Amino acid sequence: MGDKATVWPYGITMLSDDELDRYARHLVLREVGGPGQARIRAAKVLIVGAGGLGSPAALYLAAAGIGRLGLVDDDVVSLSNLQRQILFRTKDVGRPKVEAGAEGLKALNPGVQIDSHNVRITAANAMELIAGYDVIADGSDNFATRFLLNDACYFAKKPLVSAAVTEFEGQLATYKGYEPDCPCYRCLFAAPPPPGSVPNCSETGVLGAAAGVMGSLQALEVLKEVAGLGTGLAGKILTYKALSAEFRTARLPRDPACALCGNAPTIHGIQG
Repeated sequence: MGDKATVWPYGITMLSDDELDRYARHLVLREVGGPGQARIRAAKVLIVGAGGLGSPAALYLAAAGIGRLGLVDDDVVSLSNLQRQILFRTKDVGRPKVEAGAEGLKALNPGVQIDSHNVRITAANAMELIAGYDVIADGSDNFATRFLLNDACYFAKKPLVSAAVTEFEGQLATYKGYEPDCPCYRCLFAAPPPPGSVPNCSETGVLGAAAGVMGSLQALEVLKEVAGLGTGLAGKILTYKALSAEFRTARLPRDPACALCGNAPTIHGIQG
């Protein structure tokens, strides 16, 4: 393969011969084509949580050619992670997730810039962490982080593609509470539940492939956002029940009484 580049119309960034080959199945899609692939390459996406959701999401986004992909996680790989966290291998046990994850993603697609953030996202660093990215993908496993990201993305005016999975079920939505008539996460859940009131994955379990379904769908919604494809999930919520193989999409209206994005907001800064 050479380095000769193809120039697309309307000022779209060039794709190299290697990229034309790597992304050939995207390029023949009428809805994507060269301009769409160039938009994917120009996009910057931050994934918070390199676990059961973040693993498949990161792999598919890297494979798709996202230009810059950030991983936020302060944990290390454990043996029990490998049942669903497909970004890692047995040899990675004990390594920081973002370090092992970056290595795997670069092996998959050397053309993607990987940013490793080996930190826990907090109210003190959230705005700084999300500042350099176009879309935020929430693959976290706790309510505190989900609310924190919702608030940060609302104030930063960045799309938040949020996925969750437990046992055999999952849900997915895109939150753009800063846009008219679009809800934020607090329109669905007004406040986090009391600490310890909701069991976590280690207590309830999760079917690994169910996490894979939701993480893959999350990557798909991110790609739709950055490439301008189809209709996104803003204002809707998708639920999946693995045991009955059921998908359901319901309207998620903006709550006029929402403390963050409602008509008389009482939250004026990140809560966390």
